Amino acid sequence: MFTPKWKDEARHLAKGARKFVHYKRDLLKPDRVAEIESRRDDLLAAIKSGDQARVGEASKQIRAVCENSLPQEKPLGWLEENVEVMFVAIVIALGLRAYYLQPFRIPTGSMQPTLNGIVGKPLPASEWPGFPKRMIEKVLRGRSYVKVVTDRDHKMMIDSQGQLVGIGDTQFLHFFSRSQIVFADSKPTTFSKLFGTDPLRLPAPTGPLSQIGLQNALQIAKQNGGVLPKGTVLCEGTVDSGDLVLVDKFSYHFRKPIRGEVFVFETLGIRGIHESRGDQAAGSHYIKRLGAVPGDKLEIAPPHILIHGKIASEPGFAKVYNYPLYRHPDAKGYSFASPGGSKYPPALMALGDSVQLRSEAPPGMREYAALGDNSGNSLDSRYWGTVKEFNLVGPALFSLWPVTTGHWGFIR
Repeated sequence: MFTPKWKDEARHLAKGARKFVHYKRDLLKPDRVAEIESRRDDLLAAIKSGDQARVGEASKQIRAVCENSLPQEKPLGWLEENVEVMFVAIVIALGLRAYYLQPFRIPTGSMQPTLNGIVGKPLPASEWPGFPKRMIEKVLRGRSYVKVVTDRDHKMMIDSQGQLVGIGDTQFLHFFSRSQIVFADSKPTTFSKLFGTDPLRLPAPTGPLSQIGLQNALQIAKQNGGVLPKGTVLCEGTVDSGDLVLVDKFSYHFRKPIRGEVFVFETLGIRGIHESRGDQAAGSHYIKRLGAVPGDKLEIAPPHILIHGKIASEPGFAKVYNYPLYRHPDAKGYSFASPGGSKYPPALMALGDSVQLRSEAPPGMREYAALGDNSGNSLDSRYWGTVKEFNLVGPALFSLWPVTTGHWGFIR
């Protein structure tokens, strides 16, 4: 701290000259490298002598040599600089997503009220607020105001049992959940010639859209022999975005999953999910609370869950015990599985039913149980069984957006 400023700057210049040689050695001619090294030695000798004037002259000479060593190398223009910065930013973002933090959108209400899924509420367009307020709600709470009306008569596809088909969920840009309807009379377009029949794309998954008109529209189509008349309202109301959370993909490499924490897992190889959910489950991720870890014996005794016959007391479970049960406001906490919730016989349907999770297993095959906080409206390990160790992605770390739902912050 007592070194004169001029001497300190000279030392930094000497270090900078050495870095310049290291970084540009493949472009510099040997005589230029030798000259820079010679000028650097002169600067270091001047610094050692303590002669400020001599240091100033040596500094000018080494700057001039470095600046003129690559006359053919032009400085980057504003466009090149910005492209380079954006490219580096994209590479860093992809690296973070692949190895450390991955964004994940909550698609359903199975984790309410801890985390919100996509929710639809009917609201006539005549009652919508003005455009500025809608934009503010879009930014702060992820609320969209949607209305879709058929512009002509559509013939829907019907299977051999007389059921309407061609309706399902899809992914937009691999991140946003959407739904679509493929009609029997869809008009071909330039894109459909390449990718198949052109579907009618809707602004949200089928679940929330069913709450704001889609279910009624499909009922109209059934009553008309599969014809969806012109002017039918497919959806009208608000759609609140599911919470956007950051998943920690790093921690499970260094610690064991903790019973009671919220975690994300892949559905690969979970037979019950794939055969009951079809294409929707392919390559997808689910988010649940970690109900049991390898070696645990899991049971349900509403409103509690039992581990080895004792009430699980982890903080994550304790708050769920006080949540009202979906569609049963007089009940709380965890409930038994319901018949018909899966193609497979549910494992936890009555008092005394249990699931024993394997701990002694080949690498990647140790077992975990996943339970939704919204127990009455969650398809989870009660229905389709355990999650294998190789399915684990990581704990849900932070709720990033929307910011006005009360969920912003670290996830507990």
